[in-house]
Amino acid sequence: MIYFDNSATTKPYEEVLDSYLKVNQDFYGNPSSLHNYGGKAEQLITGARQQIADGIGVKPAEIIFTSGGTEGNNLAIKGAALEYQNRGNHIITSEVEHSSVTNTLKQLEEKFGFQVTRLPVRADGLLHPDDIEQAITDQTILVSLIHVNNEVGTVQPVREIGQRLKKYPKILFHVDHVQGAGKLALPFHDSGIDLCTFSAHKFHGLKGTGFLYKRTGIRLVPLLTGGNQERTWRSGTENTGGIVAMAKAFRLVEQKRLHKAESLLQVREYLYDELKKNQEIILHTPETAAPHIINFSVVGLKGEVLVHALEEAGFIISTTSACSSKDKTPSSTLTSMGISDDVALGAVRISLTYENTIQEATQFIEALTQIIIRLKKVMG
Repeated sequence: MIYFDNSATTKPYEEVLDSYLKVNQDFYGNPSSLHNYGGKAEQLITGARQQIADGIGVKPAEIIFTSGGTEGNNLAIKGAALEYQNRGNHIITSEVEHSSVTNTLKQLEEKFGFQVTRLPVRADGLLHPDDIEQAITDQTILVSLIHVNNEVGTVQPVREIGQRLKKYPKILFHVDHVQGAGKLALPFHDSGIDLCTFSAHKFHGLKGTGFLYKRTGIRLVPLLTGGNQERTWRSGTENTGGIVAMAKAFRLVEQKRLHKAESLLQVREYLYDELKKNQEIILHTPETAAPHIINFSVVGLKGEVLVHALEEAGFIISTTSACSSKDKTPSSTLTSMGISDDVALGAVRISLTYENTIQEATQFIEALTQIIIRLKKVMG
């Protein structure tokens, strides 16, 4: 099987699995315990925190370990909103966020009385920094935006937006970097980012691990209280093996980003150009999008039909975000981009990683072309 669904999850690197197994076999002590077993586990977590901080250019104390992207987004958004609600109750976001952001904001509206402005995007999925500034009120305390859209790959102008927000010192800036990690660099300080979410299984780590960058001086209301782990920001016994494995995965994927970015882009460009030639295909991803995601529809075909037909031919792709792929409604991201419901229901997503090759891409295009011809004949 050729796996083209890396935005849903990635295959853990062998070295990552080895690290996880070794830590859980040899260093299984509770990091909070005073004995030597606990001390060794704590040292491993400290080392992993340093590695990750070095990898993104921040301080180790600014890294909070979480269970993944959903918890990270919840902690950043709810934690900041509830902590700073004395400053105001207005939050700005876009119409094309991940469900862990949209549903978190919906809960803040319905249960806590916050006001949320959801900005529409243009046909290419982009927000303009002017849109953010025009939405700011004297009650605005938080802007929360996705960096790389998980469905179409549009890259929001995070740096420029962050630069604009520096003029408003009471407004915090949260970025969901889950889909961009390991694929695109993100200059934290230059972009004025206060909070940023990562998830390990999107960069060849293990599910159930992630981290949140929290700039020094930012306070949050914790979601989880208990034993005061993670300097009280996130209580609960640490997943030592998962954290160490995540640090290794992040180091490995960053090396590949620095040395294999061109080969990844070549695969993506080949697929994009070939899909563009087919008159039966409507591309939804802009040419300037992230180097690993392509979203398209085949005229007259449902996305799930295409997914199953390609799987039978040996290719794994997806319809929309994995978190909402079982819904029968059209993607809200695509409809926000002005795409009709019928076309949006036919959308599928290819998502790549550094291990994918031109040969795989060539085989995919050949298989897709034949599948479209066959399905069109069946449909008459």
